Parts: sequence; C-alpha cells; structure tokens
Amino acid sequence: QVQLVESGGGLVQAGDSLTLSCAPSGRAFSMFAMGWFRQAPGKEREFVAARDWSGASTYVADSVKGRFTISRDNAKNTVTLQMNSLLAGDTAVYYCAAQGAFRGSYFSARAYEYWGQGTQVTVSS
Repeated sequence: QVQLVESGGGLVQAGDSLTLSCAPSGRAFSMFAMGWFRQAPGKEREFVAARDWSGASTYVADSVKGRFTISRDNAKNTVTLQMNSLLAGDTAVYYCAAQGAFRGSYFSARAYEYWGQGTQVTVSS
C-alpha cells in the first residue's frame, strides 16, 4: 500500500509564494508518476501539475504555467509544488496523487490510484 503525506499549505497574501511537499511511503519507489490537483469549494477537482518519476515528462496546467513548478527532491524522496505569485483564485485544497503504472493520462484525476489527505492553501487578496 502507498501512503502520500502532504505538507506546506497555509494562509498567504496575493503575490506570495508557498511550497507544497508530498512524501510517498510504502511501495512508493515503483511509482510511475506523481501529480498535484486542487479543489475549490463548489468546484470539481482540477489538474495542476504532474511529472513522471524520472522527470522526463512534466506537465503544468495553463492556469498556473509560469507560476507553479513541480519537481522532485531525490535526497528527501519528495515531490514538491513550488507556487509563486499566488492569486486569490489559487485558493483550494491541494492534493498529491500518484500512479503506480501509467493509466492513460497525466491530467485526469481518475488515472491516479493513490491520494494524499489534502492541504489547504488560502490566498487573501
């Protein structure tokens, strides 16, 4: 079984930065891909960013392109989401997700088997 533990959420002002981290455990070392999704109140869960474990393929949603970066810290075995120039519209619960093997998409939440508990990011304007 794989567990994903997120950290780094909080309350910030517009224009500030935050770094979210996701630490997989269990049989995590065979993960194919990791992703970040977010869900705002009353809205569907949406794709934010994803990468395969090697980093050969990296994807970022248009809404956050140029502001958010997904990366992997090999020393800590974590995947991070660096969020810069935050906007009020970025307010949501952010979820880390993982695929053990490629399930047809980096962008669909249904393709991800494992999920973290979510971390709240609130951006005040």
